[in-house]
Amino acid sequence: MGATTIPRSTRRSQDPSTAPAWSKVPQVTAVFWVVKILTTGMGETTSDYLARVLGPVPAVGSAALLLAAALFAQARTRRYVPVVYWAAVVMVSVFGTMAADVAHVALGVPYAASAVAFAVALALVFVLWRRTEGTLAVETVSGGRREVFYWCAVMATFALGTAVGDLAAATLGWGYLPSGLLFAALIALPALVHRLSGVSPVLTFWWAYVLTRPLGACFADWAGVSRERGGLDLGTGAVALALAVVIVVAVAWLGTTERRSPGH
Repeated sequence: MGATTIPRSTRRSQDPSTAPAWSKVPQVTAVFWVVKILTTGMGETTSDYLARVLGPVPAVGSAALLLAAALFAQARTRRYVPVVYWAAVVMVSVFGTMAADVAHVALGVPYAASAVAFAVALALVFVLWRRTEGTLAVETVSGGRREVFYWCAVMATFALGTAVGDLAAATLGWGYLPSGLLFAALIALPALVHRLSGVSPVLTFWWAYVLTRPLGACFADWAGVSRERGGLDLGTGAVALALAVVIVVAVAWLGTTERRSPGH
């Protein structure tokens, strides 16, 4: 799939809050962040539920196949399609959670070590993306190499966020609710830093993007796990289903808005 030619006027754009009509990622609005956080919670609880019901190996295999199908469908689109895009994000969330959990449970890798490893992997993706394409701004993602770099970065952020969230809640013993509140405070910092210091919106975007993962996951775990583990004991399956319903409604609304917006 060839990359769409980027108009000169937008090639230097560094603000991910607006996405041109040819972009394959959504406009970064409050709704974007809400849906993104919901997908992280759903990914966490769905991963835990499937691993328990199907077993770790079948769960990982099934998630990998569904992720490949979702990314293939996303690659086939020529512009941002809400249903296709968010389906891919959901599957990245599920598989990214499993990747971090497998590294810890099956391979015995401490969350601190996996967090560092995933951080290094994300940094390498950013370095290669920046050197190859000249920008990390998501509104320039129109297909081709930029889209490959984008989804590699997204997968790395999910795995990193999972490891960081579990490190705080489990390894450090802070618990799910306190950790969720901590990440809720931290996610407000990027916007504040950008407003007060003028730091690049691309940097603050990816900073916030990483934090959405442990934020959503900690609150979802808090709702789903047993009271002995500091949760509400609603069940991971029930929480995953509830989040899925909310996501479907939100994405359907986004699809309606997309069809009504000028130029689409």
